[in-house]
Amino acid sequence: MSDLRLDGARRSDGGHLPGGDHPSDGGRLPDGDHPSADGRRPDAVPGPGPGIAPPRVPPERVDDAPALLAEHGAVVLSAYEAGGADPLTLAAARVLGARLRELYPQRLRTSRDGGPVHLHADSFDVRVDVGGVPSRRRHPDEDHVFVRCERPAPSGGHSFAVDAGRFVDGLAAADPELADFLTGCDVDLYGAWAGLRGLPATPHVGRHVEWTRTGRRIVRRTDGAVPLHRDPQAEHITAMLDRFTRAVHGLEDALPRFWLGAGDILVLDNYRCWHGRDGHTGERTVRILTVRSTEAR
Repeated sequence: MSDLRLDGARRSDGGHLPGGDHPSDGGRLPDGDHPSADGRRPDAVPGPGPGIAPPRVPPERVDDAPALLAEHGAVVLSAYEAGGADPLTLAAARVLGARLRELYPQRLRTSRDGGPVHLHADSFDVRVDVGGVPSRRRHPDEDHVFVRCERPAPSGGHSFAVDAGRFVDGLAAADPELADFLTGCDVDLYGAWAGLRGLPATPHVGRHVEWTRTGRRIVRRTDGAVPLHRDPQAEHITAMLDRFTRAVHGLEDALPRFWLGAGDILVLDNYRCWHGRDGHTGERTVRILTVRSTEAR
């Protein structure tokens, strides 16, 4: 893999909105340098720990993407075009092949002078009625995310990602109480967003770390989690959720940064990886596709 580039960028942190619509985006200068908000040249060397610098796959090597995704948990498809077809849908088909089971409606996100986006996994539950037929626009078990940079920001907006499984494994020694909470405590995963149109009224109960019937580990990261209604441990659960948030945010400054230019597609194993981005100046646009594979639960 010596001919596959690893791009990096400068440091900062991230924050996000409800529902998992959290793009990681950027832009590319003609000479290959990537602008940062402070004007410095980005650092391409990954730091220690669970941080990921996704391999960059050129168009002529796209058949290598599935194996690289399985190895790293994330890849970047460089300047991926589809010859007039929809590039995100085609990318999902090329990367997942016959394992691709269900695609959800794409979301176009434009931000202007946007703040940072914290580490998260894309996860939400949105149900609608289309001509009398119940339909999903989002699914809690979307297991892959495809983010295409349509318009890069003129400055800032560098992306970062972590292998959440490695982070959780490290908690066994670093913070065993938090590790036990993530694997052993039920929460209302979207309760903080109750009342949003399309979100089912029935609480979606789960744990931050679970396993599918095919043996894949799911490591969730959402700001929507709250204690179940009248849970006798509500005070403790609230404190542990805050502790989890602080631990995750504490990772961000040291993570390697990477860059998405116009046409680049970031592909993520959404069960395994969390992603975020730095703040930016100017305007940028990304298009997001979430899917489920045959290995999702």
